[in-house]
Amino acid sequence: MITATGITKNYQRGAESFAALKGVSLNINEGDFICLLGPSGAGKTTLLNILGCMDAPADGDLVIAGQKVVTSGRRQLTDAKLDRFRRKHIGFIFTDFFLIPSLTALENVEMPLLWSGKPNRERAKELLASVNMDHRLNHRPTELSGGEMQRVAIARALVNNPRILLADEPTGNLDTKTRDTILDLFDHLNQQGLTIVLATHDHEIAERVTQVVRLNEGRLEG
Repeated sequence: MITATGITKNYQRGAESFAALKGVSLNINEGDFICLLGPSGAGKTTLLNILGCMDAPADGDLVIAGQKVVTSGRRQLTDAKLDRFRRKHIGFIFTDFFLIPSLTALENVEMPLLWSGKPNRERAKELLASVNMDHRLNHRPTELSGGEMQRVAIARALVNNPRILLADEPTGNLDTKTRDTILDLFDHLNQQGLTIVLATHDHEIAERVTQVVRLNEGRLEG
């Protein structure tokens, strides 16, 4: 499903260059539930952004669902084609949710469908019901708890029926009970065939997945 080979990424800190990823190679099969585990600054978010086609590596190769996305650090798709490819194959859950404050929960979930030119309000309602948010359809983010906003973000990530779900610290702002509810949902989605890659520093979450990939200082461990 995803093959990343020799992925590197550098950032500038003033006059200095900082290596966030140092030759990371990773193979993710269809139906995997993988945890990228590591401390803050390990490179988890950077790697997840590259796997999600939202950032480009300095070097390395990336193949997703049979499509060569990056070869030797060069993107193989135009911006428009990459955007369509990402919408078709990948759902992304962000640490800080990134819900649009002026929109209701239902409208936030609908938004990716509007970008795709395929509005489907019933699909959005069904997904919100699947995450137990059908009673909060018309509430805006400021009227929702952290756990509720995360469930809306999950529904939004799933609305285009992606083959791959990428989640960056999806339970970092949640209490233990809500965290476990979200993980139960991920388990259910994975059992239905969804490929999931979740980045976290929480070792308890690592016990819930099928494979743990440890990342530290931009390198894979073990």
